[in-house]
Amino acid sequence: MLSPMDADVVIALLVTIVIGYVIGSIPVANVVARRRASIDLREVGDRNPGYWNAKETLGRGAAIPVFLGDSLKGMVAAVAALAVEAAFDLDVWGLAYVATGAAMVGHAFPVFAGFRGGRSVLTFAGGAAVYATLPFVASIAALSAVFAVSRSFAVGARVAFVAFPVVQLVVEGPYRTAATGMLMTFIGARFAVAAWATRGESDDPAS
Repeated sequence: MLSPMDADVVIALLVTIVIGYVIGSIPVANVVARRRASIDLREVGDRNPGYWNAKETLGRGAAIPVFLGDSLKGMVAAVAALAVEAAFDLDVWGLAYVATGAAMVGHAFPVFAGFRGGRSVLTFAGGAAVYATLPFVASIAALSAVFAVSRSFAVGARVAFVAFPVVQLVVEGPYRTAATGMLMTFIGARFAVAAWATRGESDDPAS
């Protein structure tokens, strides 16, 4: 049988996963796109319901609420995990990572949008701002520096994405960095699947 402490950990973990997934499932990009232009971002552009596709399809003004909304999903999920941790009087560092991961899964496979979602980059970043604040700030600094030189946000974002786990490894050690690596692997898998799907469409003789 589980001890009371173990039972609290299991319950807290389940509550965290459910909260994170539900928050991540909120289809921010789809809502914005439908209100602005009555379109489904999953059917236009690169078919990713996220900031970049919203920006290219709808313009910067419409993309800003998508950027904020997708980021807030990860941030709110991670903060909720800290609240759950406090409510159960637990001293575990992993719940915020679990919440962020659950929100990322929700964003990628949203129950409120037919399980067809995005790649979870901004949701990951929002959670990272909570569970690894110093590495996150360092990554934003790297992004800003690269953008100042290259004038390319995309290049700066890629540099920040790589810099984050490097800084975290130095500041917070291998265990937390490994947890971050698991979340980043999920993003990599989402990009790989998207690339494979796009190649499959281009190879389709009927396309």
